[in-house]
Amino acid sequence: MSAYLGFDTSNYTTSVAVFSDNNICQVKKLLPVKQGEKGIRQSDAVFHHTKAYPSLVCELFEKCGNQNIKAVGASVTPTTQQGSYMPCFLVGEGVARSFAAINGIPFFAFSHQQGHIAAALYSADKTELLEQRFLAFHISGGTTDLILCEPGDNIFKTTLVACSSDLKAGQAVDRIGVKMGLAFPAGVGVEKLALNSDKSFKNKIKLKDGMCSLSGLENKCLKMLEKGETKEDVSKFLLTYIADTLTEMLNNAFLEHGNLPVVFAGGVMSNSIIKNIITSRFEASFAEPEFSCDNAAGIALLTSLK
Repeated sequence: MSAYLGFDTSNYTTSVAVFSDNNICQVKKLLPVKQGEKGIRQSDAVFHHTKAYPSLVCELFEKCGNQNIKAVGASVTPTTQQGSYMPCFLVGEGVARSFAAINGIPFFAFSHQQGHIAAALYSADKTELLEQRFLAFHISGGTTDLILCEPGDNIFKTTLVACSSDLKAGQAVDRIGVKMGLAFPAGVGVEKLALNSDKSFKNKIKLKDGMCSLSGLENKCLKMLEKGETKEDVSKFLLTYIADTLTEMLNNAFLEHGNLPVVFAGGVMSNSIIKNIITSRFEASFAEPEFSCDNAAGIALLTSLK
């Protein structure tokens, strides 16, 4: 049976996956971030990806068994926007291109963002959307992007509709989480705290040309902590503010592009509080947490389709 191999080396996760017979087998490893730190340098990310891949590839084939690999794909840029670049993606691309050359099989390049969207569609059983126009949110530590997706030569093309003009949603969660003493990445810890808050918040969100700004959110959360408000309430405010911001961005996009199908991708969208708020307002598709966070599953899927 034919199988397709995908590599992804994001800023925080090393991953490799096999797609075969509509099933995905995957292994991944988080990059180490020192306690109290809010991120990792690109040079350190490149080192840890390089160190992790030999054992991860061995683990993948031990887990999945012998595979008849027909093609290999990798994420080579963060997004498809011109000038999009991060050194960490060179590691996965290099391993993938080498594997393809040694085995005499095709190599295909995609963006990390395309992989996220494809993984979300696979998890939500909505891969048929790749044949039509739809809207996708990619919400992570590096992006708060709303993207118009349309069929194209590279399976689907992406056009940025709106984004954050400053701080990204995942950055806000991680910065406030670390400030509250949580380990990085802080998403899971922030969610656990927020679930223990029974406070409700009404947020007025202002967009500028469809774009959001989240730097003020960080400042508001810091002021709440300084005033002695509980970590639980601050976490709840943080997550509901993000959900309200995404709501306004989507309403604005509907006015311009029509009521298209919507899919949510990216690590932040594995948050149950944000998901519950969004699904109470819109009909939208979400990935399971395994396919929301950084992964190579979407790259393996796109490689099979290509």
